[in-house]
Amino acid sequence: MADFRQQQQQLRPGGQGTAGIFLPGKGASTSQVLAVVTLLPVGGTLLFLAGLTLVGTLIGLAVATPLFVIFSPALVPAALVIGLGVLGFLTSGAFGVTALSSLSWMASYIRSLIRGPLPQKLDQAKRRTRETAGQVGQKARETGQIVQSKAREVTKGGQEGGKT
Repeated sequence: MADFRQQQQQLRPGGQGTAGIFLPGKGASTSQVLAVVTLLPVGGTLLFLAGLTLVGTLIGLAVATPLFVIFSPALVPAALVIGLGVLGFLTSGAFGVTALSSLSWMASYIRSLIRGPLPQKLDQAKRRTRETAGQVGQKARETGQIVQSKAREVTKGGQEGGKT
């Protein structure tokens, strides 16, 4: 038992007892004291108002309960009609917000397709088409030159053969 108390005093700074646990250091700082002094009356006032509201609610319920029992054949259907009407308006609004957000998402998605990767792919396709057309043109020129050189050789060969 004595060992336990010695260990507790060693763990607490300065051996201050419970004050050392809750308020570290030598004591409460000025800002902590001001916070407690300020918040204590505010908390007390709010607690008093909460109690006053509870008492008023209980008194109002005690007075209104007989009226609810007497008028319940009219109040229950009226409450159901009002509740269903409010539920209908809320549901309609929720569907409207959902539809608008869906349309907005689709519009932004389509815009991102138009501005995003699709034009880049089209530009790449155009670039490849130009490159391929250039390569085909170059190959056609080379083939034309080969055909012309072969034709010259044939015509030179034919002219030499006819002279001799």
